[in-house]
This record gives sequence, C-alpha cells and structure tokens, in this order.
Amino acid sequence: MTEGNSLPDGGEHDKDEVPSEDRRPEEKKDNGDRKGTVPEVPTAPADPEPEFVHPEGGWGWVVMLAAMWCNGSVFGIQNAFGILFIYLLKEFNGGDDEDDEDIRFRTAWVGSLSMGMIFFCSPIVSIFTDILGCRITAVGGAAVGLAGLLASSFVTSLGPLYFTYGIVFACGCSFAYQPSLVILGHYFKKRLGLVNGIVTAGSSIFTITLPLVLSGLLEKVGLQHTLQVLCVFMFVLMLAGFTYIPILPVKSNAQTGNHCPPMSRVFNFNIWKSMGYRIWAFGVPAALYGYFVPYVHLMKHVEERIGEKNNKEFLLMCIGITSGVGRLIFGRVADYVSGVNKVYLQVTSFFVIGLMSMMIPLCNIFGGLIAVCLLMGLFDGCFISIMAPIAFELVGPKDVSQAIGFLLGLMSVPMTVGPPIAGFLRDRLGSYDVAFYLAGVPPIFGGAVLCLIPWVEARRRRAAKEALKKEQEVTMKMMEQEKSQGEAQGKTGELV
Repeated sequence: MTEGNSLPDGGEHDKDEVPSEDRRPEEKKDNGDRKGTVPEVPTAPADPEPEFVHPEGGWGWVVMLAAMWCNGSVFGIQNAFGILFIYLLKEFNGGDDEDDEDIRFRTAWVGSLSMGMIFFCSPIVSIFTDILGCRITAVGGAAVGLAGLLASSFVTSLGPLYFTYGIVFACGCSFAYQPSLVILGHYFKKRLGLVNGIVTAGSSIFTITLPLVLSGLLEKVGLQHTLQVLCVFMFVLMLAGFTYIPILPVKSNAQTGNHCPPMSRVFNFNIWKSMGYRIWAFGVPAALYGYFVPYVHLMKHVEERIGEKNNKEFLLMCIGITSGVGRLIFGRVADYVSGVNKVYLQVTSFFVIGLMSMMIPLCNIFGGLIAVCLLMGLFDGCFISIMAPIAFELVGPKDVSQAIGFLLGLMSVPMTVGPPIAGFLRDRLGSYDVAFYLAGVPPIFGGAVLCLIPWVEARRRRAAKEALKKEQEVTMKMMEQEKSQGEAQGKTGELV
C-alpha cells in the first residue's frame, strides 16, 4: 500500500512554477546575486504522513461491546445447534424409526453446512469490508442473517433448510462477524489483546446460557417460534453494526482519479508476500482437522463409555466456561508478548488441545473427563483470542482484513469435514477411541508448523536491517564523494 504517495512531490505547484530554463536572462543572473529578486526555490518534498495514534478507548469501548454481542450471537446460535438438532429430528423424522440413521446424518449437515459457510465466505467478506467499510458490511450481513433465520422459521421440510439456515443465515453471519474483528484495530493497539479476549468471550457467555434458554423456548413455543425469537438477536446485531465507525486513514479513490477501487484493494495479494503469514495460513487450518471432533462427538462417546445417567451436557458447559476465562487471561497476556512471539501462545494451545483429545478415550470416569474439558476449554480460549493480534503483527493494520478473511476461508474445510470423518471411523470400528486419538494429531502437527513463524520473521527483520545498513553506507559514500568534488571545484575556482 502506498498511501499518501499517489501525487508527485509538489504536484499542486507545477502549473504555477516557471521552469528555470524559461526564466528571463536578468532573472537567471540575479538569482542569488541580488536580494531584490525571488530566488529559485527547490521543490519541497511531500510532508510525511503523520503516524496514526489509536485512541485506546473512548468510543472504542462501545465498539467493543457491539463486537462482543456479534461474536456471542453468531457463535452462540451456531454452538447451540445441538439443542436445535434434537427438535429438528422430531420435526422432520415423521415417526419412521427405520430412517433414524439417515435422518440424523442429513439433519446434522444443516448445522455443519452453516458453520462451514461462515468461514468459507470470509475471503469474499474481506473484499467487501475493504471496499464498503466495516459498518456497511456488518449491517448488511446482519440483515441477510435475519432474513435467513426468519425464513427458516417457516420451513416445513428439511431440504429448504439447507438453503435458508445453512447458506443464507450463515452467509449473513459471516458478513456480520468479520468486520467486528477488523474494527477493533481502529481503536486499540496496546490493549488489542485484552479487547479481543473480551470480545471473543462473548461467544462463551452465549454458549453457556443460550442452550438453557433454547431448551425452555423449544418446550414451550416449539421450533418455529423459537427461531423467530432468535431473529431478535440478529436485529440487535444489525443495530450494533452501526457503531462500527472507522477512524484509520484510508486512501480515497478520488486521489487516483478512479471511480472504482484499484484491484490491489479488491484482491490484496500483499499478504501472501509475507512468509510468516503463508506459514500461518497453512498451519492453523492443518491443526483444525481434529479440533472440533470432541465438540461434536463427546456427548455420544460419554453415553457409550460411561452411561447415559451422567449429566454429559455439563462437559460442554465446562468447555464454555473455561474458554471464556482463557480468552480474558490470554488476551491480556498477549499484550505483554512482543511481536510475532504471540504465535508461541497459539502453538501451546494447539499442543494442549491435541493432547487432551487423545486423553478422552483414556478417561473411564466422569471426573477425568471434566478435568480434560476444563483444560481443553482454557486453551481453546487462548487460540481464539490471539488470532487477530497475530494477524496484525504479520501483515499490519492496512492488510489485516483480507488476511483474516483468507485464513477463515481456509479454516472452513477442516472445520466441516473433521467431525464426519470421525463419525465414519466410529461406524467402521465400533468405538470413538481411534477417532479421538487421530483427532489429537492435527493440532500437534499444526502447532509444530507454526513454530517456524518467529524464526522466519526474525530472519526477515535481520535481512531488512542489513539492507538498510548497506543503503545508508552507500548514501554516506555518495555524500562524501559529492563533498570532496565540491571542495575540489571550489579550490579550482579560487586558483582561476
């Protein structure tokens, strides 16, 4: 991005200045000899663009609360799909017991498609965010999500639900969600880790409370009216989007004389020039192939291994509670970790999540599973809360929108296909043990790949520092040569 350099130095003065070759002879002669004439003034370099200072508060706190509501409502509803799933089975099964296995598979894809589409749309959302801004993108997305959820409440068969809930509602959520991450970088820099922790804790709060609310609503008013009540969440989200007032300086299209934004803003390939970002964009999705397997299949595993009498829903509450705590703690810790070393926090979180996934088949008592879920939730919060700060470190604030968008888009595939693969293994092998063991491998592998980022970025900084040093040495030599030539010419003039 070459913001602030689109006009040549002194471009506004060119038509008022007379070139030195066209000056009258007497003016040339008197330049510097007489005080009465105006000397030739060299063109002044353009003033350097002042460094932007983040407010670190003020209206930013309102934006933080709005982003927190966005994170909570979007992922709270998505994470509570397990509650809706049970009632969808009752609604669309039609009482045919022979179709149970097939209807579960087809109904589960409604939630899986919805979660995958949120991340799959992210690269497109990043382009809209760069062109239209955070506020228009977020408000428009919330409106689309509201329309999709409202349409889902009138659906009477499973097929249209793939479109209304799995695509329209999810796409709207995607357009509303991503700007909530980008806008925080406009208001916070030193406190960005803490603010991201608070914002992402919104999904933990909603994940803990929304299942209880939905259970009561579904029993009292039914599935259709419950979906209509959830539309209220999307309406509030639409209002929250109006608070996203951008304050970072942005290059306007008028500077370039074009009515359309340049292609560099529509498809920003600058982010892929960073080796650190390329490693990050590969390592994080690689880690997620097993990341969500425990969230989907843990309940069924508990029924098979320990029995149905245990309050298995309590395990998800443990994950949700400690995930919220982890987002607050590690969000704050990230503020004190300099540069790309924040990646080590994400590496640690993936290692712990992978190990805890492998521990699940080894726990034959409910108390052991509680301990595993508490640790898993804590480091889940660590992984999520520092995603945006790492993106800002790797590509900078001007390119962060598409950096986050492309990463989330790459995350959509492993997040969608991981749980079905685990279900396939369960059907073939008769238990979830191998599925959980294998689910622990991708987070550990992805975490190991991410360890390369600080090393690569350190090499890049050293190379840039050496190049700058060489450039300064060359400049100094040229100045010394010019000085010596000037002194030699001065001595020659004195002799003449």
